[in-house]
Amino acid sequence: WREENLPERQPSLQQSTNQAYILDENLLQSALDLRLGRRFIFQQDNNPKHTAKISKEWLQDNSVNVLEWPSQRPDLNPIEHLWRDLKMAVHRRFPYNLMELERCCKEEWAELAKDRCAKLVASYSKRLEVVITAKGASTKY
Repeated sequence: WREENLPERQPSLQQSTNQAYILDENLLQSALDLRLGRRFIFQQDNNPKHTAKISKEWLQDNSVNVLEWPSQRPDLNPIEHLWRDLKMAVHRRFPYNLMELERCCKEEWAELAKDRCAKLVASYSKRLEVVITAKGASTKY
């Protein structure tokens, strides 16, 4: 289940608060664990809970640099390609209940090739150039 499949709407206070909590509990610690220091640039999409006032305030209060992100551009986001890969791999296994779905998701996520991730990140500038050349129109990505 992906929230992007829901109609665009204002986030509830709970969704916005949850997003701020997720940021508070995970973002800075993950940056430390990955040895990014404090000079990293955070990328997220324009999901309404990401752009809610409470989320923006948390990012500003914690001096997090946020990459400006165009709406409706999943082709630029490497994680979207991984989600597609995961969805296809899980679908091939036909999970029959929620517990099986969770197990399949975890197993397939662990099996995603590390070189696939590296290639997606490495191809980012090429994808960006293609989108710029296409003046924002659809691309092959």
